[in-house]
Amino acid sequence: MTPTAQAPVPGRRRWAGRVAVVITVLVMHACVVRNIHDSVIDFDPGKKPARIELVAVQEMAFSAPPPPPVAPPPPPRPPRQVAPVAAAASAPAVAASAPEPVANPMLVSMPEPVLVIMPALPPSSAPEPVASAAPASAPASAADTFGWPPSTRITYELTGNYRGEVSGSAQVDWVRVGDRYQVHLDVIVGASFAPLYSRRMSSDGRLTEAGLVPERYDEESKVAFRDRKRTSVTLDPDAVVLNNGVRVDRVPGVQDTASQFVQLTYLFTRHPELLRPGGTIELPLALPRRMSVWTYDVRESEPVYTSFGAIDAVPLQPRRESRKGDELSATVWFAPSLKYLPVRIRIQQDAETYIDLLIKQRPQLMK
Repeated sequence: MTPTAQAPVPGRRRWAGRVAVVITVLVMHACVVRNIHDSVIDFDPGKKPARIELVAVQEMAFSAPPPPPVAPPPPPRPPRQVAPVAAAASAPAVAASAPEPVANPMLVSMPEPVLVIMPALPPSSAPEPVASAAPASAPASAADTFGWPPSTRITYELTGNYRGEVSGSAQVDWVRVGDRYQVHLDVIVGASFAPLYSRRMSSDGRLTEAGLVPERYDEESKVAFRDRKRTSVTLDPDAVVLNNGVRVDRVPGVQDTASQFVQLTYLFTRHPELLRPGGTIELPLALPRRMSVWTYDVRESEPVYTSFGAIDAVPLQPRRESRKGDELSATVWFAPSLKYLPVRIRIQQDAETYIDLLIKQRPQLMK
């Protein structure tokens, strides 16, 4: 007996059709999410500045760091009044007993945005008060020849730990057009086409003699299978508007999460003596939820081993008391031979939760 084909059950056809529709929608949704991740999301078109897109054209060459400024000589002491006859006889004794002036290597002319606390000098070597830190006859320093670097891109390899080992990539874009700047820091954990976590931080503002003056900070973060989170900080001339709408007074030299790295590069280029081990740098930061002053300790220079060779860099380590328990801290290694750019950044929440960004190749100049 020949078996006869059974007619399809209408209910099964409807169920199969619905499954196909769901799969199609999920595929389309994944494509849309990916496209959004790769593009600039203008979630506040009335305020958020458009991102300036540039193309890398060549790699940055290594260079010797500029010499530190020469300490100005102390003012001359008034001549000692002696009798004419005794002057010639006592001159050798006076010369032998006169103390040699000691220049204070810690005495530098500091820009307003940074407070630097250096180790105290022993009483025996304390210099006399100096009326002017930079007299008209003083030699030119690095501050006199400073020029803003061209637009630059730094690419990093990412490793770390978050409930297990993680890997990924990161990129910092420094963009300069006239007296305007943008800094973009993009971090991806996982594969670039399907990240487990991503965060984009952007700073937009002006360039001045005091360095970067941020006007707006935007941050977007996305965890797989969760909604995207967005925060922003507006930095007005006299106030800072936090993400929750609270207004706080704007302090001189304040930076945001993204601009702080370039501001420190600017300061070290103009004042390389700030990277003397044992020094302390305080930087006011406008974070999405609060305004605070972060304290960084300057450590001894050490080699950072990269895929293109070892680079001597100076780490800046934040003090834990500068932040709250739920905030991240960043230790940054600045390389004098690469124009004081950060070649390594370790962002840490605790001993078991961190990411480590190591420069992947020499910085790329863009246009």
